Amino acid sequence: MPISLPPLVEPADELTRDEVARYSRHLIIPDVGVQGQKRLKNARVLVIGAGGLGAPTLLYLAAAGVGTIGIVDFDVVEESNLQRQVIHGVSDIGRTKAESARDSIAEVNPLVRVQLHQVRLERSNAVELFAQYDLILDGTDNFATRYLVNDAAVLAHKPYIWGSIYRFEGQVSVFWEDAPNGLGLNYRDLYPEPPPPGMVPSCAEGGVLGVLCASIGSVMGTEAIKLITGIGQPLLGRLMIYDALEMSYRTIAIRKDPATPAITELVDYDEFCGVVPEEAAAAVAGSTITPAELRELLDSGQPLALIDVREPGEWAINRIEGAQLVPQSTINTGEGLAKLPQDRMSVLYCKTGVRSAQVLATLKKAGFADAVHLQGGIVAWANQMQPDMVMY
Repeated sequence: MPISLPPLVEPADELTRDEVARYSRHLIIPDVGVQGQKRLKNARVLVIGAGGLGAPTLLYLAAAGVGTIGIVDFDVVEESNLQRQVIHGVSDIGRTKAESARDSIAEVNPLVRVQLHQVRLERSNAVELFAQYDLILDGTDNFATRYLVNDAAVLAHKPYIWGSIYRFEGQVSVFWEDAPNGLGLNYRDLYPEPPPPGMVPSCAEGGVLGVLCASIGSVMGTEAIKLITGIGQPLLGRLMIYDALEMSYRTIAIRKDPATPAITELVDYDEFCGVVPEEAAAAVAGSTITPAELRELLDSGQPLALIDVREPGEWAINRIEGAQLVPQSTINTGEGLAKLPQDRMSVLYCKTGVRSAQVLATLKKAGFADAVHLQGGIVAWANQMQPDMVMY
């Protein structure tokens, strides 16, 4: 059952003449009004990531008049970001995302104070950082950071808005362990354990429809405004699922799970999420080659099977000459194993080396003792051996 919450932020003392003019379309909405706008002015919101979800959310929070916006991001703008990260432009390529986002926000609303945190979010800094803000927005794309954000928000006693996107689908919810009236819950009540490593591809591996970021980011921004001003019914206790192909929104109830352990400290989240599966880590030991070593093997004429374990859509963009496409998905089902020659060494590669390491572990168990994989994948190959290769 949807619930209402009291406003998260106390109102500022006043709005200036310029602020009244700028936010007039908010002020004439009865549920927002002058008091709601004063709350937005007084609000301090921290956005984790100035990427696909952070980009539209940051722009709209700034336009809405959130007084202080913090940005956590240590990455730089790349050309492939521009398909969806609308806060950055062509002239920003190579700049840090945090600085690019700050400048775009200044163009949208110079009345907003922007604080940059160009650091990697870690166990050592997360709780202290969160304590400086009223509300956290998490738009990151990996499970280790999601669990870190969740646990740090619990320890800092802060609510946070979580969003996730993949291909044509997105999810949004609000988590707040200390929510009033016994309504508290956190991300672990929805996802107690992370999925097995490699089970859920990242956007870099599986892709994402660019405009989907706007759909999910706008919902995250809306939830932030609702929490700050105390209007409407936030997604606390509900998971919203959006399917762009069906153009459908649905929500499912989330309840506090009594079995969820209390969060008392931050842990090693890479280890918790198994960023590198144990089997894969064991398989790659002594069975990894560099791009230079692969070049030598190819030039030597030694018989080998160069196997691309990416998906057909990636294969259509680029490939290493002489490779054969055998996607990881077909190897996992067993169908792909039959396509691998057993009379020569198999050399596996993917985009960055994560999937090929997982396939290598599967091949070792199947008896391909001399199989190896390419360190750093086709990205490393392009950087070191074929710099003119088209990259995605």
